[in-house]
Amino acid sequence: MTLLVGTDIGGTFTDVVSYDTEHRQIQFGKTLTNYGDLVDGVFDGLAQVGVDPREIATLKHGTTQIINVLLERKGARTALITTEGFKDVLEIGRASRPLPFDLSYRRDPALVTRNLRYEVAERIDAKGHVLVPLNMDQLERLCESLARDNIEAVAISFLNSYANPTHEIKAAAFVREKLPGAYVTSGVEHSREWFEYERTSTAVANAYVGPRAASYIGRFEERLRNASEDAQFLVMASHGGILSLRRAREQPIALVESGPIGGCIGAGVYAQALGIEQMVGFDMGGTTAKCALIEQGTFDIQSTYYVGGYERGFPLRTPVLDIVEVGTGGGSIAYRDAQGRLHVGPRSAGSDPGPVCFGRGGQEPTVTDANLVLGRIGSGGFLAGSLRLDHLTAEAALMASIGVPMGFADSEVDQVAGGLLALANVQMGAAIKEVTVERGKDVREFELFAFGGGGPLHACDIARELNIGRVIVPPEPGNFSALGMLFAPARIDESRTVRLDLRDGTERLRALIAEMEANASAALRQDFGSDAVAFERQGEMRYGGQRHTIRVSLDAALDPEALRTRFIETYRQRYGRADLEAPAELVGLRVTACAHVDRPDLRALHRAGRSGAASPRSVRDVYFATVGHRLSTPVYSRYDLPVGFAVSGPAVIEEFGATCVLGPGDRLRVGELGELQIEVASRKAVAK
Repeated sequence: MTLLVGTDIGGTFTDVVSYDTEHRQIQFGKTLTNYGDLVDGVFDGLAQVGVDPREIATLKHGTTQIINVLLERKGARTALITTEGFKDVLEIGRASRPLPFDLSYRRDPALVTRNLRYEVAERIDAKGHVLVPLNMDQLERLCESLARDNIEAVAISFLNSYANPTHEIKAAAFVREKLPGAYVTSGVEHSREWFEYERTSTAVANAYVGPRAASYIGRFEERLRNASEDAQFLVMASHGGILSLRRAREQPIALVESGPIGGCIGAGVYAQALGIEQMVGFDMGGTTAKCALIEQGTFDIQSTYYVGGYERGFPLRTPVLDIVEVGTGGGSIAYRDAQGRLHVGPRSAGSDPGPVCFGRGGQEPTVTDANLVLGRIGSGGFLAGSLRLDHLTAEAALMASIGVPMGFADSEVDQVAGGLLALANVQMGAAIKEVTVERGKDVREFELFAFGGGGPLHACDIARELNIGRVIVPPEPGNFSALGMLFAPARIDESRTVRLDLRDGTERLRALIAEMEANASAALRQDFGSDAVAFERQGEMRYGGQRHTIRVSLDAALDPEALRTRFIETYRQRYGRADLEAPAELVGLRVTACAHVDRPDLRALHRAGRSGAASPRSVRDVYFATVGHRLSTPVYSRYDLPVGFAVSGPAVIEEFGATCVLGPGDRLRVGELGELQIEVASRKAVAK
C-alpha cells in the first residue's frame, strides 16, 4: 500500500487528493457534494480518480458534519447534569449583551432545554477541596429518569471541576454504566480551564453531536475497512492536526472546523518552502470564503470558538485555527432586499441545485453565474469539461432577478455582473482586513496566498483593492484543502488553568509543563505509536486585576524576566502601550505536542509543461472592471506552463478545479514549486 489520500467535504464540492509515495505521483478529483450520503460522496470521488481503496495506506478526512449538526440543530436528545443550583449557567452565560442598542436582541437558544437540565448535590471549591461529596443515590435516581425520557446523550459539568475532576470522572463512569446506550461526556475531558460557562457549553455541544458523529465515523471506517483492513483512517481536527478515530469519537467537537483547516496547513508549508514571512491564506470555495494569518510559516490558534458567531451563538472551549469566515463563495446567491439594495450571500445554492449555470434547477443568480457571464470562466473547461456551464441561462437569470428590477437594459449585463462581483470582493476584502488591519497589522506587508475553487479567480482584484502587491497560487488550488491535510501532523493539545505571579518564580510552572508534556506524548504514543518530536508552549497572561488575557509563547528555559519582557512586547504590539512596572501574572497554560507523519514532496505536485514557452489554447473576451469594458484575453492551460514561464495580463489560466484571472498590468511567473507568482498592478498603474 503506497497511497496517502486526503478528502474534504465542502458546501458545494467534495475534493479528493491521492499521492503515491512510491512513484511520487499525485491525482486530484472533485465531485458535487452528496448531501444524501456524505460517505458515498467521498467514495465516488475516490472512484473518479481511479483510487483502489485496497492501496490506501493512510486516509485523512475533513468533514463539515459536526458544524452542520450544530447550525441546523439536528443533534441528539441531550441532558445536562450539573452542580446543584447551577442548571441555568447555559442561559446566564457571561451575562453580557454584545448588541446593546438592539432592543430585539436574543441569543440563540441553548442546545439543552431547561427541563432536560438536572442538578446533583456535590461541591468543590476553587482550590479543589471537596465541600460536598457527590450524592450517588441522587445520581442513580436521575439515571432512571433519563432512561425513561429516552435521553440519547448526557453532558456532565460540575462547578470547579477544572481544579479537581474526581466528581466529574466518577459521575461519568457511573452514568455510562447505568445508561450503556447513551453517549456520555464530561467537561474536563475537553478543558481543564476555569471557564465554567464555556466548559459547560463545550460538554453539552460534544454530547449533542456525539451520536451522529460516532455513526458517521463508524460508517466511514466500515466502508474503508471492508476494502482494506490495514488502511489507517485519521480525521482532521480544528487545531491543525489529525486525530485518531478513538479520540474523534470521544471528542467530536474538536472537528467543528475540520473542513477548512487543511488549506491553511498547506499554505503554511508553502510559506516555509518559499521563505515568505508574512502571508494571508485566502480560501474561496463554493459556499464561503475564509482567511487566516500565517507568519513565519505558522498560524495562530484561538482557544474559544463561537458557533453561530459571538453576538448570538454559543462558545466552545476547544482549540481552533484562527480563521475569519464570510458567507461569500461561488454559490453565494445575489438578491435584492425590500429596499431594493443588492446583497451577495450568505445564502448559497450549494451543490443541489447549485448555480443557475449548472443546469440542475437553480433559479437565483450566484457569483459563479456572474463570472461566467463576464467571460472570466469558460463554459466548456470547468472540471475538465465534465460539468458544462450554461452561459445564456445564467445571463437571463441575472438580468431577471437583479438587472431589470434595478433599471438596467439587457445590453448592460456586464455592469450588472460586474457590480455583483465588486460587492462580493468587498465582503471578502473585509475579512482579510479583519485578520490584518484590525489586529494591528499592515495588510500591505503581506502576500496573498489564494486557493479554493474561487480563490485565484478573485485574488488579484481583492489584492488590488487592499494594496497587496503579490499573489501566490499553488498547484491545483481547487483541491488544496484536501491536499493540505496530507501535510497535517499528529497533534495533541493539553490546557490547564494556573495562576502564577511572575515574581514568585517558575518552579511550579516547570513542573506543570513537564507533566503536561508527558501526558501529551503518552497520548500520541497511544493513538499513533510515536513519541512527540516537537512541543509548543503558550501562556495566557495579563496584568494583575485585568480580566482579559493575551497569549505569549513560552520557552523551555522559562526565565521569569524574559517571560515578563515578552509579555510586555506582545501587549504593546496589540494595544499600542504597556506598563513597565505593573505586576504581571500567568493564568493559563497550553502545551501542544506534534509527531510527524508521511507527507508528499512539494515538487511532485506540479505537472509542469516541458518547453520554455507556452501558447494560449484559446482567446475570449473578458470583462475587467479596472478598465470598464471587455478585452481580448488569451486563455492558457496551467498544465502547459513550465517553471520560469512569464506572461503579463490580461490573461486567464485554467486548470481542473480552478481558474486564475490576471487583470491588465498584472505580471505572472511560474515558480520552482509550480506556484503562480503574480505581481499585482496598482489601480493607479492600470488607470494610466
